[in-house]
Amino acid sequence: MADETGEPEGIGGEGPDPRARLMHEVAEQMDAIETDFGDGYQIGRVITIVEVIRPDGNVELRLRAGQYPWVAIGMLDWAKKSLEAAARGG
Repeated sequence: MADETGEPEGIGGEGPDPRARLMHEVAEQMDAIETDFGDGYQIGRVITIVEVIRPDGNVELRLRAGQYPWVAIGMLDWAKKSLEAAARGG
């Protein structure tokens, strides 16, 4: 989750345990899904993208997608287009 500057909490200082932070992000996502959809939904495919910041300052991305690569690419493309539309105000 980002703070008021748009930076993830814990960047630049001592943050929470990495495992606890990831679990917190997933719990917030589930809360948002439950708020939007109530009880009438199922969770389908899941993709996780995590920015990993090493102590030496190097940054890597970890992607985990439990489906065929072309399905993951389609989901990521749809997500990109959705974010672009939201940024345009549509």
